[in-house]
Amino acid sequence: MDRARVDAWIEAYELAWRTPGVEPLGELFTADATYSQGPYQDPVVGLPAIGRMWEAQRDGPDEVFRMDTEVVAVDGDTAVVRAEVWYGDPVTQEYRDLWVVRLGDDGRCSWFEEWPFAPPSRRG
Repeated sequence: MDRARVDAWIEAYELAWRTPGVEPLGELFTADATYSQGPYQDPVVGLPAIGRMWEAQRDGPDEVFRMDTEVVAVDGDTAVVRAEVWYGDPVTQEYRDLWVVRLGDDGRCSWFEEWPFAPPSRRG
């Protein structure tokens, strides 16, 4: 695996988030993939469960957001990605995120682990 392959996967991930339904997830994740939304959360296992989580987490394919990513490291089949995501216009929610992504030879993810960080609340 190389950075170009990881970048292609990230691009497909963002496109899938912006696409109605969950059909594109089959191109992104293996049937038995594990998706962890945080270091202390129980992982979601299997493509059907990931699809249900995906639909519950997003506002829909028309959700307004912007995402910037950078591949930080690639080692064998595993990559680390830094992602920044801003939701809304004006922005109502933002995250800095680290992703640990394990891709197979077919380019699909078998393990996705995210470490999301939100800014501290701003008090007046």
